[in-house]
Amino acid sequence: MDKLTAAKVFVDVAQSGSFTATADRLDMSRPMVTRYIEAMEKWLNVRLLHRTTRKVSLTTAGERCLKETEVWLEQAENLVALSDNSEELSGMVRVATSTSFGFAQFVPALLNFMSIHPKVHIDIDLQDSVADLTERQIDLAIRIASNPDPSLIGKPIAVCESVLVASPEYLANRGDISEPEELSGHSCLGYKNFQQHVWHLTKGTQQKSVNVDCKLTANEATTLLHAALLGGGVAIQPTYLANKYIESGTLQPILSDWKPANLTIYALYSSRKYQSPTVRALIDYLQEYFKDNCW
Repeated sequence: MDKLTAAKVFVDVAQSGSFTATADRLDMSRPMVTRYIEAMEKWLNVRLLHRTTRKVSLTTAGERCLKETEVWLEQAENLVALSDNSEELSGMVRVATSTSFGFAQFVPALLNFMSIHPKVHIDIDLQDSVADLTERQIDLAIRIASNPDPSLIGKPIAVCESVLVASPEYLANRGDISEPEELSGHSCLGYKNFQQHVWHLTKGTQQKSVNVDCKLTANEATTLLHAALLGGGVAIQPTYLANKYIESGTLQPILSDWKPANLTIYALYSSRKYQSPTVRALIDYLQEYFKDNCW
């Protein structure tokens, strides 16, 4: 059996903890995964994995072999890259991103990338929560955060600015807002991950924190955006989502001098050392794309 494929199967099973997950990820049958693991153990003359009906885990010898196998795979991938003169990217990339960013900005970027590399296929997983990438078989996650998950490698690809907005109809009924403190008397639209809704705003060197009343909350930005468009209240929205509605006049910016904190948009991936050339190229492409295509 092919030793390189067997090594990839072993590393994937070690990361996923599941023969079935590895079979799905590598597009092979579960019995074939078992055969590759058995072949690895025969070649190395050591038991690599503890197997039960519920769990797969590394043996002590498996832990030692895993590190060496990852190094060997990285070297093998580098040799393949050096010998490949076609320079044509291909294969499937599974990407996770938030609904709002995927809807507003990410899909146009991906379609452009795929037009440049027609043999690349991309599967998008829309999730607003951070979850284990290996378990969900995700190659790359696009996340907006102040600090990325320390267990992942993160490359900044853009800055996420936010703005306070409301519909013209809401402001006509409730009146304009000229100072941050006035927000406490308005209907606000908030993210439900926070039990207490305190909006932190900055104007130059000044900082203010305002307790707001959020009668409507949601865990996803586009839902709050549409609530604001329907006159439901004041919302903090990322500019990548809100700018086109501000330009059309269907939303109005509020307290333009006062800004919510900026966040960073990261391309996150697990620390596996044999990352495919297609994933590496996609990360570099996204960084350049959003530098040239500001929203």
